[in-house]
Amino acid sequence: MNTKLVESLLQAILSLSDEEWSLLEEKLFFDSSEPSTRDLMLLAQTGGAFNFLDNKPDIILT
Repeated sequence: MNTKLVESLLQAILSLSDEEWSLLEEKLFFDSSEPSTRDLMLLAQTGGAFNFLDNKPDIILT
């Protein structure tokens, strides 16, 4: 394990301004090449792949 690198990174992160901290958070937690859950839900609703279910009766379990 590279302890010196981890310590250096921690010091660099702790020295960030609020603006830099926000940018780091955005890059770490919000930038993604993956589609969001909302995007996937919209695709499922409008894409037509589940249209066959429109003609099926609802199943009610008792």
